[in-house]
Amino acid sequence: MFQITRAAVSIPSNIAEGASRNSEKDFGRFLEISLGSAFELETQVRIAKEREFINSENSSDIIEELISLQK
Repeated sequence: MFQITRAAVSIPSNIAEGASRNSEKDFGRFLEISLGSAFELETQVRIAKEREFINSENSSDIIEELISLQK
């Protein structure tokens, strides 16, 4: 569960750090890192569901939000 927390915190943290940069290139790089963390989190939620650490309803809600964020 530590990796889930780390990935979830990484998404907004990288967006915030990128927003503080002076160039759009730097900001874009941090957005890419954030997107990678979103895909990582999606994978971890799917695994947690398969291992029955979380229920299907909760995982579906989380994955739906993540897919929206990834777009």
